[in-house]
Amino acid sequence: MKLFRKLGRSFRDAFKSVIRNFSLSLASISCITITLIIVAIAIMASFNVQNFTKEIEKDLTIVIFLNNDATEEDVTSVEQRLRKIPNVDKKSITFESKQEVKEDMQKESEVFDTVLDEWDDSESPLKDTFQVKVKNVENIALTAKKIEKIDQVNTVRYGEGMVDKMITAFSSIEKVTCGIVIALVVVTIFLIINTIKLTISARRREIGIMRLVGASNFTIKTPFIIEGMILGLLGSIVPIIFTTYGYLAFYNHFDGYLFTQLIQLIKPEPFIYSTAGIVVIIGILVGMVGSAGAVRKYLKILKQISKNSLKNNKIVDILITHLITMT
Repeated sequence: MKLFRKLGRSFRDAFKSVIRNFSLSLASISCITITLIIVAIAIMASFNVQNFTKEIEKDLTIVIFLNNDATEEDVTSVEQRLRKIPNVDKKSITFESKQEVKEDMQKESEVFDTVLDEWDDSESPLKDTFQVKVKNVENIALTAKKIEKIDQVNTVRYGEGMVDKMITAFSSIEKVTCGIVIALVVVTIFLIINTIKLTISARRREIGIMRLVGASNFTIKTPFIIEGMILGLLGSIVPIIFTTYGYLAFYNHFDGYLFTQLIQLIKPEPFIYSTAGIVVIIGILVGMVGSAGAVRKYLKILKQISKNSLKNNKIVDILITHLITMT
């Protein structure tokens, strides 16, 4: 019960401090809001890119055309070499002879049937082929180069132009967004630190006395950390609304696909709720980290004040005031 009373008092003091320093609190909340909106966009973009990448990994196939003079021994050798390439999914390796390719094409169209029947084996452009999938699509270009070096491999195809460009574009978007988010988080923490400094300044005498009579760091830190948590929580309200309704509207506007049927967006539920939860947690953590950073340095110096100084209030005021002005 005693602990709950202390926490209740700490929450009450934190709310009072937010209201008392309203202008700076509003600046911190605004910065947190902007940061978390961008964080929300980054999270949603990142998860959709990962989802898109997984879908590509499922469907993307490297087609390997062998030389016309490849023998059965060559085919076996190529398969063994393919299995030794780390990024190749061993279970996905399939082989189709030129005769099987011919039969498949003849089944698809009568035109193919007529044309292919007129070609003998020496004239036929068809080749024995392997088809493989990769474990990591980002390394598909390097994997294709390794396959090309295998003896009796004539050509390797995987739609390299489009795939490489899309992977590069999405990767660049993630990196730029991540950099912006980190910069905004740093600025936000700095603003929160300044907000908490004002609170410490207003309560410097109380803090000094609490430290001198033996109050623990936890007791002194708690109200300030709660204040930072409140700032983070208030700053996450707009991003939550943005995440929930913004993504839902975006998804419905594009009918679940982005520009093309190849890029399928993640379904809103439960994605928007998990993203909103992550945004709230980040907001609270940013607020708490900023508050903890602001109060930590003061506690280090206050620790050096002896209990005897409590008898001389002027000494306490001078020391605490000096502590505030140092920063």
